[in-house]
Amino acid sequence: MKFEVRDVPPRSAWALEQAGIHPLLARLYAARGVQAADELDPALARLLPPADLLGAAQAATLLADAIAAGERLCIVADYDCDGATACAVALRGLRALGAAHVGYLVPNRVVDGYGLTPPIAERVAASGAQVLITVDNGIASVEGVARARALGLKVLVTDHHLPGAELPQADVIVNPNQPGCSFESKALAGVGVMFYVLLALRAELRARGVFDNATQPKLDTLLPLVALGTVADVVPLDANNRRLVAQGLARIRAGQMPAGVQALITAAGREARKASTFDFGFALGPRINAAGRLADMTLGIELLATDDAARADELARQLDAINRERREIEGGMREQAMQIAEGLLDPEAEPPAALAVFDPDFHEGVVGIVAARLKERWHRPTFVFAASGAPGKEHELKGSGRSIAGFHLRDALDLIAKRHPGVLLRFGGHAMAAGCTLAEDQFDTFEQALQQVAAEWLDAATLTQRLATDGALPREARRADVADELQQAVWGQGFAAPVFSEELVVLSQRLVADKHLALKLRHQGEPVDGMWFGHTEPLPARAHLAFRLELDEWQGQRRVRLLIEG
Repeated sequence: MKFEVRDVPPRSAWALEQAGIHPLLARLYAARGVQAADELDPALARLLPPADLLGAAQAATLLADAIAAGERLCIVADYDCDGATACAVALRGLRALGAAHVGYLVPNRVVDGYGLTPPIAERVAASGAQVLITVDNGIASVEGVARARALGLKVLVTDHHLPGAELPQADVIVNPNQPGCSFESKALAGVGVMFYVLLALRAELRARGVFDNATQPKLDTLLPLVALGTVADVVPLDANNRRLVAQGLARIRAGQMPAGVQALITAAGREARKASTFDFGFALGPRINAAGRLADMTLGIELLATDDAARADELARQLDAINRERREIEGGMREQAMQIAEGLLDPEAEPPAALAVFDPDFHEGVVGIVAARLKERWHRPTFVFAASGAPGKEHELKGSGRSIAGFHLRDALDLIAKRHPGVLLRFGGHAMAAGCTLAEDQFDTFEQALQQVAAEWLDAATLTQRLATDGALPREARRADVADELQQAVWGQGFAAPVFSEELVVLSQRLVADKHLALKLRHQGEPVDGMWFGHTEPLPARAHLAFRLELDEWQGQRRVRLLIEG
């Protein structure tokens, strides 16, 4: 792995310091493209206005008319954390704004597949709904939307995924990535799009005299859910998303959150007053996602929609148990996938530019996580496939892919589909994560096609694993208050948490639980504890390491330690 120190524009760092920001944070923010302190202002007033989001005003009109007419609304959600939080935000927000009849339906990953399909549209119509609202899906559901419209349903699509060549013929589409949308933030998660639709709806209801500024519902109570879904979906944390996340975190730390979020925090062994983006991505998000992977995302949505603390605790415990099962399945699959991949690779040669792995025993709910692990191991775009468990689809493979910088996964799938018509039955996704379905007998063709595209698009420099770091950690910044401030800040995709790199003296080292390395280090002449999780190889007496600064609290003592990254 090659370490690359981020550039720090001196003018930006100076401007941030002059605005009163800690010198270390000023340097870190400047290296991430922040030029002025107002970009770091989390105030709600600085959010981009809903009026700039194409379709939001029309969606508000459609929903306001439906509420006034007492029509039945049905939300069709995706089965991941973004979809679950978006559904819960829609349920809570629409009810607060006067909708008397709001239900939801979430497809089953195995039986129904992804998105609004014609059978899902038929189930919504059979439920008696008159308005169908998609959250975190729908932009690729051309046939499903057509079926819903043919059944007399009004259809509002809210999504953030990249559109294909053909847009669905919905009544209204709200998606910052649709053609013609000038909304400045293209990085909104599905939950963020739904939150913006609710802001637009509230404004429309004010204009109609239903509410005024004093009587209108407070939608900021939804921000903990918006923050959770945004971080868990690993969308880039641009300035607008950072504000949404910061606002949600502030409310959670103040104890103001839905019962389900508090129950999840408790089940994960975390503390609400210290909540961080790390908790969203690695503790809460995986427990919600586990429902969609191994069971039914209805569990996750019910948890986030309930105000009953006892019910929330019960559901959170169920999700925690499902997540433990997910980890066990993932561990076995990861080991098996690693063995398969190693068997395909020539130990004397460089790995191919992309990897594709399939085994009949793989569980389709966990393929994305395993693809991420293989991608991290070999630094190659990676797809992992499992046999479909859907009735009548036994000869289809469902795959999930994870990519590296410089390789747009959805665009690669689009090119494969054009070069090899019929190989891909379905596909969709983003630059860094995508999914596809193919016939089992087409796996070899897909693997070769993927490797061909990767060989064309990627060069040796791109295929070299790099870790962007922030250089040396100043000795005077190795303090508990600085570590605490770093932990409280908003970090995530596209706004990476700080990683420092420099030469450290290794004073002692020992194995913990046969899989982690506990270290005593000397950093700039002073001793400090260190930990390298998942690493067992001993270090030399001096080593150039990349590390994070962490605040370790144990038995009332607060001290800093270095978490080694590479």
